[in-house]
Amino acid sequence: MLKVAIFDDNAARCEALARLIGTDPDMRCVGHFPDCREVLRHMAETEPDVVLMDIDMPHVDGIRGVELIKSQFPEVRVLMQTVFEDEDKVFAAVLAGADGYLLKQTTPTRLMESLKEVADGGSPMTPIIARKVLTFFTKRGNTSAKDDFDLSGRELDILRGLVDGLTYKMIAAKHAITYSTVNAHVTRIYKKLHVASVASAVKVALREGLV
Repeated sequence: MLKVAIFDDNAARCEALARLIGTDPDMRCVGHFPDCREVLRHMAETEPDVVLMDIDMPHVDGIRGVELIKSQFPEVRVLMQTVFEDEDKVFAAVLAGADGYLLKQTTPTRLMESLKEVADGGSPMTPIIARKVLTFFTKRGNTSAKDDFDLSGRELDILRGLVDGLTYKMIAAKHAITYSTVNAHVTRIYKKLHVASVASAVKVALREGLV
């Protein structure tokens, strides 16, 4: 059972999201909260696997919320949501440790898929958000970083897919290779980047301008 906690200051939206999550027999909403003032207490009491986090909330916002969660509960996955494509807030959330980023206009079906995907180690991002993140960090990246990490062309292709929020299966289909081959490439990418998860690999890729 995938346990999900929601942080959003819009009460009606919280209720709607909780009902949506409740329609899946393999998911359960364990709580919803209007801001992150008591985020650590809420996390300890509800023990979620995934947090669906609004970025703009009063008192303590989602960016600070994800920082607090990752500092005390690093294993919990955090999927951010916002209405606007605010570049500064997107990048701040990614650097704070967010595992995925969706616009609130995302369809219910895609939202549910993203909750499962992020729980499985993926990093779902709305395409327009992913492109903004890529553009921003590529412009600021170290041009020699690719050589520093000794990533092959194929490994860079795989890493680019992870940054774009693609699943292993989608990456395999895109490059006409098998799922196991993608998995093997990801294992080597982890080793070269000195990380142990998709989210960490994506953060290094964005920070260093690898893709």
